[in-house]
Amino acid sequence: MTASDAIPALEISGLAKQFGGKPAVDRLDLRIPQGEFHALLGPNGAGKTTTLRMVAGLLKPDAGTARILGHDITRDPIAAKRVLAFLPDDPLLYGKLRPLEYLEFVAGLWAIEPATAAPRAEELLRWLDLWNHTGELVEGFSRGMRQKLALAGALIHDPQVLILDEPLTGLDAGAARQVKDLLVERVARGHSVILTTHILEIAERLAQRISIIQGGRIIAQGSLDELRANAASHGGPGATLEDVFLQLTASAA
Repeated sequence: MTASDAIPALEISGLAKQFGGKPAVDRLDLRIPQGEFHALLGPNGAGKTTTLRMVAGLLKPDAGTARILGHDITRDPIAAKRVLAFLPDDPLLYGKLRPLEYLEFVAGLWAIEPATAAPRAEELLRWLDLWNHTGELVEGFSRGMRQKLALAGALIHDPQVLILDEPLTGLDAGAARQVKDLLVERVARGHSVILTTHILEIAERLAQRISIIQGGRIIAQGSLDELRANAASHGGPGATLEDVFLQLTASAA
């Protein structure tokens, strides 16, 4: 089986959602292969978060389908969610728990045996530089520490597809580097990472392919070089992703 024949990590077909009669996501199509670091970019209100919430099963689409590794999130949500983790931009944590207690709780939701969950939790907390804070309550954590703990919770069941909505919000440079290294390592192991970010330099540095969404539809997709070719007036080998993004979204508008 070739890479093109493999079941995609994420396949969206004709996905649509309206709010108050206005399309937020407009018959969107997207296919992301396994083992890819993919960035979904767009201006505010473009439909990124609405799309991801439908993919994660948190929002029911008006039309269309979303499949995670072949599992339809609407028809077979349990199978889809077993291979998926979704980290929103403002994750909910339980302030009266300590980090290990929180990860133990999340692992229990996934029915992970304690003998498996405990070393995995320690590995994640050490990797994210939270191990020295295991005796502290989450309610005393900074925004960046909470974001890292939420990421650990998303990874505790070792999902094959990881979706993150603005994962670096509130992180200082050191914490952001830890998270980026962790994500790159997962992709190197064959997992898939899909993220949205307004920090275009992050997408430029990490993503293998980029989709630009505007008005609820994909207006451009490809590697940075391919996007440069689409944005003729800002194309060329020296164009940054910011140059390309602004040109393509302005043209689409």
